[in-house]
Amino acid sequence: MTALLHLAALAATAFGLVASAVVLVAARRLMIGLAVLLDFLIAAGLLRLAGEPSWDAIVTAATVIAVRKLVTAGLRLSPPR
Repeated sequence: MTALLHLAALAATAFGLVASAVVLVAARRLMIGLAVLLDFLIAAGLLRLAGEPSWDAIVTAATVIAVRKLVTAGLRLSPPR
């Protein structure tokens, strides 16, 4: 993986942590904050895949996407407040 892609993936992860914390404080809903974090982690995983794709990176990205789908389904099923 090139240094630029590694740095971009690290930045996406850091921004995801900050953005999810802001959403968690503003919305006071854990699932929405988790969904934002997972979106950023998917972006970081795809950036890592752009470098030197390995089976570990593919499995990690697929796992994060599957968890994101489950969180999205949970958000749809949760009753509005």
